[in-house]
Amino acid sequence: MAAIEIKNLWKEYGQDVVLERLNASVEEGEFVTVVGASGCGKTTFLKMMLGTESPTRGELLLDGKPIPDEPDETRGIVFQRYSVLPHLTAVENVMLAGELESSPWLGRVFGAKRRALREQAEEMLASVGLDQALRKYPHELSGGMQQRLALAQALIKKPRILLLDEPFGALDPGIRRDMHELVLDLWREQDLTVFMITHDLAEGFFLGTRMWVFDKERLDPQTPGSYGARITYDLPVGNSDKGTLQSISQSVDSTARVLSA
Repeated sequence: MAAIEIKNLWKEYGQDVVLERLNASVEEGEFVTVVGASGCGKTTFLKMMLGTESPTRGELLLDGKPIPDEPDETRGIVFQRYSVLPHLTAVENVMLAGELESSPWLGRVFGAKRRALREQAEEMLASVGLDQALRKYPHELSGGMQQRLALAQALIKKPRILLLDEPFGALDPGIRRDMHELVLDLWREQDLTVFMITHDLAEGFFLGTRMWVFDKERLDPQTPGSYGARITYDLPVGNSDKGTLQSISQSVDSTARVLSA
């Protein structure tokens, strides 16, 4: 049995169809990159994976059971915009998940439990290259360092699934390359299953073991909300030639023009 199964999945908001007839299965440990025009439902799909959105129709299964309908420790997420809390230091940001789990009302623990949480947070920060920034606040960190911190936050509870919503879109090319290597190292070391949204085809092919292209096969320029996007390409990375890449790029550009009209 595949770890994740998507069976005839739809997402609609009233008369607007965002996603329609999604069918796929994902094995444990795959790295799925997701591309497509803005407005094609990529982030909506990620939210359904996280549990903050529910399918309108169909099934989204984890180990054969409906995926939990609210975020839990099985899934970690990193957004494009830095999601760290500005009033906490780096180590406090990473400790917060454990503190909230142990003390939902206070959000703070003491004594031996706090020391254990701090030790775990320091180890996680070291794994993302922030061992020298434990006591720094987010505004004292560069963009790349803030995304490293967000990764540490997402991974501290040892999730099975890591969801990345264009996490490197705002970073400079050099920093972006460093983050690529870091994510690949973490993916391998922690046996993660990863879903990553990107607008960069080259990034998608470099990072992923598999690429999904979300696109609208049925388009009505007069009522663009009548039909939803599907997974129109499901490509094993490394087996696609330049012609396939050009076809994907043209398809995405065509859909983008219709959606923005």
